[in-house]
Amino acid sequence: MVLKAFFPTCCASADSGLLVGRWVPEQSSAVVLAVVHFPFIPLQVKELLAQVHQAGRVELAVLGTWCHRRQGAEESLGHFLEGLGTIFSHEPWLQLCREPGSKLWSCKATRRQVPPRRGAPYEDQVMLVFYDQRKVLLSQLHPPAALPDRQAGDAAPSAGGLAAVFDTVARSEALFRSDRFDDGPVRLSHWQSEGVEASILVELAKRASGPVCVLLTCLLSLVSAASACRKANVLVSVLLDVALGLALLSWLRGKDRIGPLAEALVPVADHVAEELQHLLQWLMGAPAGLKMNRALDQVLGRFFLYHLHLWISYIHLMSPFIERILWHVGLSACLGLTVALSILSDIIALLTFHIYCFYVYGARLYCLKICGLSSLWRLFRGKKWNVLRQRVDSCSYDLDQLFIGTLLFTILVFLLPTTALYYLVFTLLRLLVVAVQGLMHLLVDLINSLPLYSLGLRLCRPYRLAAGVKFRVLEHEAGRPLRLLMQINPLPYGRVVHTYRLPSYGCHPTHSWGSLCRKLFFGELIYPWRQRGDKQD
Repeated sequence: MVLKAFFPTCCASADSGLLVGRWVPEQSSAVVLAVVHFPFIPLQVKELLAQVHQAGRVELAVLGTWCHRRQGAEESLGHFLEGLGTIFSHEPWLQLCREPGSKLWSCKATRRQVPPRRGAPYEDQVMLVFYDQRKVLLSQLHPPAALPDRQAGDAAPSAGGLAAVFDTVARSEALFRSDRFDDGPVRLSHWQSEGVEASILVELAKRASGPVCVLLTCLLSLVSAASACRKANVLVSVLLDVALGLALLSWLRGKDRIGPLAEALVPVADHVAEELQHLLQWLMGAPAGLKMNRALDQVLGRFFLYHLHLWISYIHLMSPFIERILWHVGLSACLGLTVALSILSDIIALLTFHIYCFYVYGARLYCLKICGLSSLWRLFRGKKWNVLRQRVDSCSYDLDQLFIGTLLFTILVFLLPTTALYYLVFTLLRLLVVAVQGLMHLLVDLINSLPLYSLGLRLCRPYRLAAGVKFRVLEHEAGRPLRLLMQINPLPYGRVVHTYRLPSYGCHPTHSWGSLCRKLFFGELIYPWRQRGDKQD
């Protein structure tokens, strides 16, 4: 039987002692967490393991012995370590040993239960896997279901065994609070043991600097708490939003740019109105050489020109208050850039309200004619639309109905090009405004939902977001245990965005391209950012 022993690289140079960790029987794996050094009292070791079990709900035990033979005089220590198996009974009992002055290792796993037809302890083959304990503790292993699809024929990874290793190290954090430099009854070696000397200097700096260190400690505790509850992405998103808003506010107030913007807004509105007036006059003539219905063309042109004059009067009436409105919009940027962008989108909607009205008038008139033509076309074929059953049924019409239907159909067909041209022009203008507002909605959604903290973590600390592991062979010789080095594969950037993307509560486009084209062809009103679940017209 082949056993997998996961051994931390930080303990490779530790003094001899006991191996403390967790045994995973389902995977036939032993996860070594620390090395207990001499001298120790067995009862105190068992009490420490019980405290770790109570804190992290993880079953820890003494898995075996660790012998680091630094000199030849320590040969007698190996015999002493072998006798500890009678005090700390565990099946199997690991015996790891590192030869002095070389990189050779010896690994044994003995079972004291006598197997059939043998009187000596049974030994299992051991595969030694080294892992970086600090990276495994700080990383989060993502399940394979959250990864891109594997190619056909690839073997599925043993995610259960890896999850057990990551979970064991994460839940044994209470074990890492004591180390070999403590004055306590039990001295340990693990990933934090090498940094205790530096912590003494940090403690002296704390006592010297006082309030500054207290403030830094509060900030670090806040960041760590945010990271623990997985709200760091929200915190960073809010901080970035407010920072960008303050930057915009400082830019607007830097050289008093709000006044020139307010003064330039009314001339721009007049220029847009003048261009629309030229467009309507062009439509009232012979646009692109097309033959229009003269009477209907004049009625529609004058109707829209009247609304345009009303809009110009409204803009000039509001011109004294535009600077104050822009000032309050700029002041709202202190609440965040997304707030300013949302208010700016609403202002654009108000400034282009006349274009929206033109679009609604043209769409309703065009839709009315399309519906009339479709109903009259069914009349010619002896059909009608059944409103109750929502289907087309057969129907018999008399001669008068067919005659009147033919006259109405002819009139609508000849009037359709004029109406369709006005509808096409105003629909293009409406889509242009919608595109500008859509870019603003997209930017707001990007700021609110982009997981910036996770992306920064992936860039600076890629091991924190683990997609899996890979193994590198360190030693593979006959008569020697197979030694592997476990390395963490970081999560791809695309999967980081997909996994940690924040939920967005804004409005989203609900139409596909096919549905959008169908609605545009039949003259139905388009509301790209209608909330999901709202009733449609």
